[in-house]
Amino acid sequence: MSTPPAGKLALPELVAMKRRGERIVMVTAYDTPGARFAEDAGIDILLVGDTAAMFVLGHESTTVPVTVEEMLFLTRTVAKAAHRPIVVGDLPFGSYQVSDEQAVETAIRFVKEGGADVVKLEGAGPSVTRVRSIVEAGIPVMGHIGLTPQSATMLGGFRAQGRTAEKATRLYEDALALERAGCFALVLEAVPAPVAARITQALAIPTIGIGAGAGCDGQVLVYHDLLGLYQGRAPRFVKRYAELAPEIQAALETYAAEVRSGAFPEEKHTYSMPEEELAAFEAALAEEPARR
Repeated sequence: MSTPPAGKLALPELVAMKRRGERIVMVTAYDTPGARFAEDAGIDILLVGDTAAMFVLGHESTTVPVTVEEMLFLTRTVAKAAHRPIVVGDLPFGSYQVSDEQAVETAIRFVKEGGADVVKLEGAGPSVTRVRSIVEAGIPVMGHIGLTPQSATMLGGFRAQGRTAEKATRLYEDALALERAGCFALVLEAVPAPVAARITQALAIPTIGIGAGAGCDGQVLVYHDLLGLYQGRAPRFVKRYAELAPEIQAALETYAAEVRSGAFPEEKHTYSMPEEELAAFEAALAEEPARR
């Protein structure tokens, strides 16, 4: 395993990587162990995603319920372990939609209280002014267009976006607007590969794809998806690099069986004490009735 370079990856380096044709690697992280694994693997960007609503907090098929306080807690745990990767705090639904002022206040909390290096928010339209205001406050912003899970209901569910010429053109224009507003990078989710490639070519900032083809400047996957940490059908764009759920289940079942049978713990899992101290302990207990 190679050791990643020391020091935090600088945002201008992402643009340099795009120019050199070097792919940017991003993955979600929700806790310190996950962040350490990603750090040691040389991951460039860690997204503390609002997908925590589903993968950590147990909400069914939606990111909407997760709160600012919950996201701040998770972001802090990741930031503690991330020395080189850029830590992205994902602004949850309801924390920036009301106004530019609300967006700036939330972003400041993610940097001050959560330890995030940057923040991410979804959509264009009103989000363009949100991005501009946050950037003017000195906080870098990652944009996110295409399938935006926080507004999935309005989009007709979790489905690909930009599959007609009209909608693809709108995505293209949204991408340019977010770049002009000051985004340092842009997530393209569930966008047809040719559309994502054309957007990537048009932007000076890097694009990070998830279900958007190989023409993006980088890729992101959800930690639990790529590791197979749950059983069930994964989205079309997911490649599973491991199937850990069956191994975890088997390990827990074996543990439970050994505890119940008495096979665990064995002597090697216990601590001893000097014989003379044990004798003294037993003698002290033998004297207890007399003291009472």
